[in-house]
This record gives sequence, structure tokens and C-alpha cells, in this order.
Amino acid sequence: MHTGHDPCEPAEHARFAAYLVELEQVAEADETELVGGVLADPDPVMARAAVVRHLDRRAAELIREPRWEDWAEAMGRVVTGHPFLVRRLQDWSLFRAVALRLPWQRDDLLAASDRLQLKAAGGTNPEALRALAEDGRTKRIRNTAREGLRGRAEG
Repeated sequence: MHTGHDPCEPAEHARFAAYLVELEQVAEADETELVGGVLADPDPVMARAAVVRHLDRRAAELIREPRWEDWAEAMGRVVTGHPFLVRRLQDWSLFRAVALRLPWQRDDLLAASDRLQLKAAGGTNPEALRALAEDGRTKRIRNTAREGLRGRAEG
């Protein structure tokens, strides 16, 4: 992997940039192997940061795709042992369920990360908006959900 980096730049910065490029260009068939390789990097914080960016990008791309389940299952196997990444993948799966009106549990949404609650509060699922307007973790989440409910009522 040639990074073409500045010799004054710390090595982990160059590896991080290179990982982001590789992850963006990886063929689906090689994705799990590459993610596993990145997670084996000697700098675990940098490796997780690169992988979380990848998970966020891929999840957003695949959220409405039929192949979501296979992808999420494969990524789940690769990130086992990395609690932050496991949680991020779970958040995306819950967000997908809320957004696509698949079965989900109110308690799961209310226990989810602030990031996920805010993302769901900006959505259109009335059940999620009501739950977050009443019991969202932060004032911003509750207000965003209330605005969404008002918008639905006026629309």
C-alpha cells in the first residue's frame, strides 16, 4: 500500500488516509477481509475510526437494499470484540427498522445512542417521533422530534 504521504506526517495519519481510500474502493467480495485487516492495525483507536467511517458510509448506501441483512451479518462477525463498532452497527440496524417501518422496540430506540436518536428524530416514522418527543435523551432530540410531529400534522 503506497500512501504517498508527507514524511513529516505521523505514520498512523498516513495509514488512516490510506485505509479510508482502500475501504472506499474495496470490492464487496473483499470487504470483510479488508475491514478485518484494518482492525488488526497496531493503532486500535485509528483503526476503529477508519472502520466506523466505513460502516457509516456503507450502511447509508445499503440501508434500503435487500442485501443489507447479509452485509450487516458479515460486518457483525468482523467487528466482534470491538464494542463501539458492534454498537454502531446495531444503531444502524435499528435506524433501518425505524426508517423502513420494520418491527422495532420503543425501549431499544430510547436506549440507543444520542446520535441514533437524533437521526431518528429527523425522520418520518410517527411512532418513533412520538417516543422521542416524549422521552428522547436530550432536549435537542425531543425538540427535533416535536418539530417532525408538527410538520406531519400541518402537512
